[in-house]
Amino acid sequence: MNRDRALRQLEALKKYMIPQRLAAEGWDQEWKTLISTLLSARTLDETTIRVCEKLFNKYPSVFKLSKAKLEDVQKIINPVNYFRNKSKYVIKCCNELHEIFGDKVPMNIEDMTKLTGVGRKTANVVMSEYGFPGVGVDTHVQRISYKLGWVKEKNNAEKIEHELKKLFPKEKWNDINTTLVNVGRSNRGKKEDIILDEIKKIK
Repeated sequence: MNRDRALRQLEALKKYMIPQRLAAEGWDQEWKTLISTLLSARTLDETTIRVCEKLFNKYPSVFKLSKAKLEDVQKIINPVNYFRNKSKYVIKCCNELHEIFGDKVPMNIEDMTKLTGVGRKTANVVMSEYGFPGVGVDTHVQRISYKLGWVKEKNNAEKIEHELKKLFPKEKWNDINTTLVNVGRSNRGKKEDIILDEIKKIK
């Protein structure tokens, strides 16, 4: 796959998007974006957003959430998958944000992934939301980029991330997650396959 062809395919995919708010979007503070993205793993974005609105209403600061009782957080985030583990991650992550980073989210992969519960996908998504170049690889990005032949790796998210960063210019990195996630969410199953077959025809 050459870069020019991949860029044309990425641009063509945008017409199949039905823009929907993603879990990382629309928050007024960086820490809320981080926690929402952390909670969104294996959970529908609309569910994550609804849960986070309740969570942030009850705990409106990093410090307050860092001091929350585990069972109280579990009750609020119960609708998200793996809520028991994620409850622990959220509290510990906020404690680390408060104690180590002065309530500020560090906008670099190395520091952000030191936070409890934060992997490369979450860090990349958060960074790209604030204009820092990044490629967040979730299940949609993983699946679609492989089907289109943009990457050779099928399963390892970090390898996929590096392949995509090599293929696309840095100024397009932030488009990848937003576009592929929207296309994947809006067009499921056979509908997605039909669309991708059309995109593959673009040379």
